[in-house]
Amino acid sequence: MDTQEQELEDIELFQKHVSDRFTELSSPPEDDALLSVSWLHRLLDVFLCCEAQFEAILIMDRDPSQLSKPPFDRLIPEFIERAVKALDICNAVANGVDSVRHCQKLSEIVISALDQNPLGDGHAKRAKKALLMLLSAMNLDDKEGTHVKATERSWSFGRRGVNKEQIAGHFRSLSWQVAKNWSSAKQIQSMIYNLVAPRGAEASGLPSPIYTMNVIMIFVMWALVAAIPCQERNGLPTHFPVPKQLNWAHSLIGLQEKIADEWKKKEKKGMSGLLDELQKMEKLAQSLIDFTDSFHFPGDAEKVKEAAANVSELKEIFGRMDQGLTPLQMHIREVFHRIVRSRTEFLDVLEKGSAPVL
Repeated sequence: MDTQEQELEDIELFQKHVSDRFTELSSPPEDDALLSVSWLHRLLDVFLCCEAQFEAILIMDRDPSQLSKPPFDRLIPEFIERAVKALDICNAVANGVDSVRHCQKLSEIVISALDQNPLGDGHAKRAKKALLMLLSAMNLDDKEGTHVKATERSWSFGRRGVNKEQIAGHFRSLSWQVAKNWSSAKQIQSMIYNLVAPRGAEASGLPSPIYTMNVIMIFVMWALVAAIPCQERNGLPTHFPVPKQLNWAHSLIGLQEKIADEWKKKEKKGMSGLLDELQKMEKLAQSLIDFTDSFHFPGDAEKVKEAAANVSELKEIFGRMDQGLTPLQMHIREVFHRIVRSRTEFLDVLEKGSAPVL
């Protein structure tokens, strides 16, 4: 098999791998709902696996000068620019997990107050106060200044006029403080801009996996922004065009449509985000607000029983979040550092490819 035939086979295997992985994502098991914490872990795994295979196809055992010629002299810099924007989104979303954790802590207060037998008026008042704070935190997550004060927003790379102060704590990375006018929705829009599928001979050559990886990166960042509260999500695009004839497009488009439908509902209702656990928590909180608002000891037996069932469900959601949020934050950081490494390797290839032959 000559080099060109091997390359075409590698590209075909990559496209099949992408198709298989997104098909798995589009049909999650019952205990792994779309945009749940566990589903987001699977999404990030798909990104990491696809990125590793993509990098192997494009860089491994390849003459760097090939990637300095058209159309790669345009496609690779565009890919690198999208990668930089993805780094900023990773930072914003990783910090947004702290907002989710804040909601989780408020739900813990609710559980502690209402998981009592007998339930007294003081317990109900304490729970109501925490529930009001919880719903307030959820409904304001898209507006300026609603993140937990301890949460640091950060840039992946410095911006002019921004203080270069590294983020503190366990998740230290290549990050600076985020500008107040930064918008995750606009960042996604800028990643979608000028994204064009290869045509003609390019559709079966190396430009094809570059386009595929661009789409995967945009989709993953878009899904994270939709699910996790982060800075300024108003106006988040509900779709971006993907040619339906591509063998991996069907499952990705299907996922995109499901998430877009949920996002449209979110914007109408002012919900906190599409994270499955947050949506369920919000419904339970609304029901428990009604209960605590009208509760007087000893309370109606049927309503107390119903509230106990809601508390039990809230406790189960709290447990899933307690187990999954910190690993999710670490997983996002892993994606961040993988993108940093990939960007560095592509820049190195471009530099070698453009160097004069001695």
